[in-house]
Amino acid sequence: MTVVVGYLPTAEGRAALRRAAEECRLRGTDLVVIDAVGGADDLESDQKAVSERELRAVQEELDQAGVSHQVRPATSDGDLADDIVSAAEDLSAEVIVIGLRRRSPVGKLVLGSSSQRVLLDAPCAVLAVKAAQN
Repeated sequence: MTVVVGYLPTAEGRAALRRAAEECRLRGTDLVVIDAVGGADDLESDQKAVSERELRAVQEELDQAGVSHQVRPATSDGDLADDIVSAAEDLSAEVIVIGLRRRSPVGKLVLGSSSQRVLLDAPCAVLAVKAAQN
């Protein structure tokens, strides 16, 4: 069995990753990280470099925590929800972990909600986490 997590270099993404690693330790499963930035073609080189450094740090953290993991870049079409759900289906995932942030009603209407799509389309349980309040 596997735990799948969608990762963005944000407070919510880091919170989801930490919780996903905890779930892997509790369940004795592997972790598959869907890197939302890895498949992005429209990032400038400095943004991509920062993202790659942060992802390497994440991988080192997972290694130190003893969590067996693999990182898959999101597809270049930018639909992270589809990538997460597809990975969960392909791997017969036990759980998906996603980070949530509060959005305005207009933001939800205009941008849609990837989190909502994962919740509705997932073939397994979904654990939604929020970043710590500052």
